[in-house]
Amino acid sequence: MENRINIHEKGQNALKTLYPIGGYLKNSPLELALLELVVFRVSQINQCAYCLDMHYKDARAKGETEQRLYGLSAWRETSYYTNRERAAFAWAEALTKCDVPDSVYNEAAKEFSEQELIDLTLAITNINTWNRINLAFPNEPGTYKVGQFG
Repeated sequence: MENRINIHEKGQNALKTLYPIGGYLKNSPLELALLELVVFRVSQINQCAYCLDMHYKDARAKGETEQRLYGLSAWRETSYYTNRERAAFAWAEALTKCDVPDSVYNEAAKEFSEQELIDLTLAITNINTWNRINLAFPNEPGTYKVGQFG
């Protein structure tokens, strides 16, 4: 791949508008482990290698199992995710693919309070933004260090 703009050097004014969203989400009522799984799943859908590397490492550092991370792309076929996680994954996939049927909303609404569903939606749209930034201006996958960005 050709060299592209280094967004972390040249785009700080733009990126600094996104950083507070992560801070907000860390203090939301949503479980951090759930958020980490959701952003990993969205990054799988978007095929963002840098974000996959980052969120895999962060999830493992926070105690997530390899089995649950390896199986995430086939979450419907496994028994080791909770109903709440399954509803979050379905919501994440629907939003990422821009097709949100009532059935997916209704399942998510059963598992999440209104505030939680709003925060989950923000987390999903935020990681979609980061995935697209990293696809446009790639960082080298494998170079992320746990805690590098806060």
